[in-house]
Order: sequence, then C-alpha cells, then structure tokens
Amino acid sequence: MRALILAFLILFSPLIANEAQSNHTQQTQQVQHEKSITDLIVGFYKQTGIYAFLNPQKEAKNALGEPLSDFHQSYGRIIMILITLFLLYLAVKKGFEPLLLVPIAFGGLLANIPLANIIGDGGFIGELYKAGIQNELFPILIFMGVGAMTDFGPLLANPKTALLGAAAQFGIFGTLVGAVALSQLGIFDFSLKDAAAISIIGGADGPTSIFIASKLAPDLLGAIAVAAYSYMALVPLIQPPIMRALTTKEERKIKMKTGRKVHKLEKMLFPLIVLLLTILIIPESSPLIGALAFGNFVRESGVVERLSKTLQNELVNITTIFLGLGVGSKLAAEKFLVPETLGILILGLVAFAIGTAAGVIMGKIMNKFSKEPINPLIGAAGVSAVPMAARVANKEAMKEDPTNVLLMHAMGPNVAGVIGSAVAAGVLLSIF
Repeated sequence: MRALILAFLILFSPLIANEAQSNHTQQTQQVQHEKSITDLIVGFYKQTGIYAFLNPQKEAKNALGEPLSDFHQSYGRIIMILITLFLLYLAVKKGFEPLLLVPIAFGGLLANIPLANIIGDGGFIGELYKAGIQNELFPILIFMGVGAMTDFGPLLANPKTALLGAAAQFGIFGTLVGAVALSQLGIFDFSLKDAAAISIIGGADGPTSIFIASKLAPDLLGAIAVAAYSYMALVPLIQPPIMRALTTKEERKIKMKTGRKVHKLEKMLFPLIVLLLTILIIPESSPLIGALAFGNFVRESGVVERLSKTLQNELVNITTIFLGLGVGSKLAAEKFLVPETLGILILGLVAFAIGTAAGVIMGKIMNKFSKEPINPLIGAAGVSAVPMAARVANKEAMKEDPTNVLLMHAMGPNVAGVIGSAVAAGVLLSIF
C-alpha cells in the first residue's frame, strides 16, 4: 500500500506543482493588476489642480526660471483666482468697462492655473505677451484704433479745454517726484527710470504706460501694465468720489454752451499739425502720436472708409482681446503678490487720483475766470481714459440735473489727455 501511494505521488507531483504554481501566478497577477490601477489613480490625482494647491512643489520655478514659494503656489493662486472672479463680477454685473476688464480678468484667471504652463514659454498667453506687449506692437495698434474712433471736434470747438487735459498730467510728474522721495526714504527701491515709468500710470493710459515701461523699466512692465489697465477699467469706481469731494452741488449743475461747428478741413489738418509739432519738439513721442494721427487722418479724410472701419472695429477689437489677455498674464500670484507690484499699484492709484483732482481744480479755476461757464466735472476727463472718463463726468452731472448733458464737452479734455499723456511720455523718455 505504501509503495502504491509513493508511486502515485511520484507520477502526479509535477501536475500538483504546476497547479500550485499556476494559482500563485494568478494571485500575483491579480495583486499587480490591483497595484497598477492604484498607481494610475494616484498618478492622476497628482496631476489635478487640487493636489497642486495642497502640495506645493519644492523645486517649482516660474516662467523666468526663478523659484516659486509655497505661498505663491497655493494660497497665492487661490487669492488671485478670487480677485479675478471679483473683477469679472465688476465687469459683468456693474458694467465697469467690460471691454477691458473681461479679457484682463480672464487672462489673470488662466494665469493662476497650476501645471498648465499657460503663461510660460510655449503657453498661448505667454506667447501673446511676447508677441505684442513686450515689443510695443499692441499699444501702437491700439493708438491707431483710438485715433480712428476719436472726434477731435469738441477740442477744436473749445480749444481752452486742452488746459484741462494738460492739468490732469500733473499726476504724472507729481507722482514721479513722490516715487523718488519714497525711494530716498528707503520705503521703496525704485530708480529714477523706474519712478518715471510708474508715474505715467497717472495719465490712465494703458498703451502709453506699456510703451514707456518697455523702454525705461522692462522688469516692471507687467506690474505697470496691470496697474494702468486696471485703473482705466475702474475709472467709474475711482473718479466719482474725488469729483464730488472737490465740487459743490451748484458747480455740478453748471450747463455749458454748445460749441461752434468745426469745419472738415480743420479736422483733417489737426492730426498732421500735431504730428509735425511732435517731430520738431518731442520726437520720442512720435510712435504713439504718429499712430494716433494716422488713425484720425484716415477717419477724417473720408476717402478710405474701409480702412477707417477696420481700424475702429476689427483691428482694435482683436488687439484689445490679445492685449487684455497678455496684461492679465501678469496677474499670476508669483508676479502680482510681491512688494514691488503692490508698491506700483499704490503709487499708480495716487498718480491717478492726483491727475483727476488736478483736472477738476483747473476746471474750477477756469470757471471762475472764464466768460462762459465751465463745469469743473469735465476736468476729471483730462486723464486719457477715452471715453470712460468723459462718460463718468457726464454721468455725475446728470445725477444732479438729468438735462445737463456734458458728454461732448468732456470729450474735449479727454482727447487732449490722450495727446498729453503721449507728450508726457516723450518728455520722460527724452530726459532719461
């Protein structure tokens, strides 16, 4: 019996071993299969935004190859996303210049998405920034469009309103002095060129701010562009309190007389004369003034209607989209939530407030000594945020008297401010 059992084991032991090995292999494969699925799930989770916000990378770098702090990768991005959503709310719900604020805010939202590299080399917003903002192309195109959309008739009908546009530029030079003084006190560390580039924000002119920053302070270009365009978009929020504080109810009710009718020849000659004076006196301003003059001459000549419509619509709209997204790319947490940017925002706000106040005060002075009444509110339109500042001045006047329409009167100093900020930029470039 023992011999029979032994023979049986000898004959069937290979089969038993193979079966055992097969069972073991199946168990191993099942474990490996389960392990690979787990790895895939974990790997996918590590590529989500949730993981990126909760687990900052220790060796992460920004588009310039600089180290990113844990704060900028986590809470900083969350803060900036909330800020961009608030800007979208202001644009959509409150109507604060949506043409500017929507692309800027959305660009900022995209800029704070982790892992996607949207604003880095090869990212589509990063390439837009390099293609049109870094090389000054978009500001020039915007000035062409502004020229084609601008009617200089109100300014030519009442030339003395140009003084209001000039007065509003006081914010630029006043802030230049202030920035230098703060740097001397050690509060900020801005050079003279940095201070000059920052001060131009006081003109509320985004294209001019980009143009001068690219030449004088390229390292601050992003922050200056964001500040300038943000304040342009927030004109309806920033200017009214200043205007009401510096004027009385009676002054806000002042009605102005309708200006004379401007001849077409005057409108055609005006951009050419402005450009010739720029060439002779401040050639540094000629790129901006030249683009503005070209767009306006195309409009007023009346012989190239197709070009005029393209400049006013397709060109300026496409450029505004690209420029807004490019500017919004600088709302990335690592670029925005730094002391230098916050300092620029503060100085830019001061510059804008001073420019608004100077225009209103000049309006009060002119009203006192002028034979014809001048509503001081139009002085606030001397900043070059066209036509936002003019609309705000008109709105404030109509709050006191619904029949008091100041829009066309406010357009005089408003378009003068466009020229004034470009001239101021040329002066600063010539000095430095």
